[in-house]
Amino acid sequence: MGFFDRIFREPRWGVHPDDHKRPAADVPLRILPPPARLYLPLHQHVGGVARPVVLVGQKVLKGQLLAAAQGNISAPIHAPVSGIVTAIGEITAPHPSGLGFAAITIDSDFENRWIDSDPVADPFSLPPEEIARRTAAAGVVGLGGATFPAAVKFALGKRLAVGTLIVNGGECEPYLSSDDRIMRDFADQVVDGARIVMHAIGAREALVGIEDNKPEAIAAMKKAAASYPEVKIRPVPARYPMGSDKQLIQTLTGKEVPADARAAEVGVLVHNVSTCAAVHKAIRLGQPLVERIVTINGGAVAQPGNLIAPLGTLVEEVLAFCGLAQAPARLILGGPMMGTPLLHGKIPLVKGASGILAFDAAEAFVPESGPCIRCGSCTQACPMGLLPLEMAAHIRADDLEGAVDFSLGDCISCGCCAYVCPSHIPLVQYFSHARGELAARERASLRTEAAKRLAEARIARLEREALEKAAAAARRKAERAAAKAAATAPVEGESA
Repeated sequence: MGFFDRIFREPRWGVHPDDHKRPAADVPLRILPPPARLYLPLHQHVGGVARPVVLVGQKVLKGQLLAAAQGNISAPIHAPVSGIVTAIGEITAPHPSGLGFAAITIDSDFENRWIDSDPVADPFSLPPEEIARRTAAAGVVGLGGATFPAAVKFALGKRLAVGTLIVNGGECEPYLSSDDRIMRDFADQVVDGARIVMHAIGAREALVGIEDNKPEAIAAMKKAAASYPEVKIRPVPARYPMGSDKQLIQTLTGKEVPADARAAEVGVLVHNVSTCAAVHKAIRLGQPLVERIVTINGGAVAQPGNLIAPLGTLVEEVLAFCGLAQAPARLILGGPMMGTPLLHGKIPLVKGASGILAFDAAEAFVPESGPCIRCGSCTQACPMGLLPLEMAAHIRADDLEGAVDFSLGDCISCGCCAYVCPSHIPLVQYFSHARGELAARERASLRTEAAKRLAEARIARLEREALEKAAAAARRKAERAAAKAAATAPVEGESA
């Protein structure tokens, strides 16, 4: 192995947390029966909230459109079961705030009747624009957690003449193994979906990056890709956050994506393995995204494993299916490093939910934080090459602009810095707080600017109305004077 190969194959960033993926990863995939009631949030993607196109009381079929995409960046929502729409209103959002979230509620009729589909036998005979249109209509988004509408990335890749598709099978988050299972059980779908995406964006090759702690997935994917030399399976070191786009791109290609640039601008586009399988279903089978593989894991779970679960199923119902060995001390939607803490289990599965973690008391324990000892461990671990201790120092001093100067905007909230901190400082919470505060200040500034513009417009309007009123008064005065002069003027032929 050459010097540069060692650099790319042996990253100097990131951390090695205990992966806790087994035995859940090795348990055969199970199918979760559809529950009696499902809750479909209208915002399960990056971009505009989907707009409901059904009414309360309406009967729907599985796969039927429930809410249409709005705007250039958005995604539609489809029915995971056949049944009746019983409500369109608020439910608890999959967010730590526990705020309300607009959603469509469906009561299942347990018949699971599909809408008529429009399958395509030969996707490669379709123009790329049609692949993108069908993918968008199926509601496919990034299933690795980013939930960016897949078809929008297709268009970007096509426009920027991307040559390499990177298929992300890293799944570096501890406890999670849903991508591992989809590669083991549905490798043919992943490879076919990747080839369809290549056709859609005009890429010449696909590099499938899989962490080397997934030997079964690597073997299954190599077998599925054996007949397609343009699809190359590339094991990568098991190191968190290898699944982050920029880190995986650098490891596989040696290309570094600039801080203010997108991956497509360096000739690369990244899609998750589960997203590729969803593209396969959308194009080959004509099926929209209505279910996904989700990992159920954690010390409080009696039977950890992976399930094919309908979107909209409540977390508590998924956990009930797997069984609980004890009451969870903490619930997380996603992984422990970047997932979303949940207030309770009455929250539905959404498109980006790759896992549900039910931690016991030992797993949920958070040590008390101490003062920073300036050891630099956080800087060494940061995959973005940032200085977390300096950013945190500025944030503690309420100098958010100073944190921005240290590239706060480039932080990907991976949690490596907090993981290695010997003082257990909640660095990611500092950065999340700072970004939220900066966003709030920007919104307040925009409101102030808007109010200022409204005030200036009002003053200008009042001044304009005053001038118009004065002009009208002057005009009327002139008209009266002219009328008076005309009335007193001598008539022609009469003496003065």
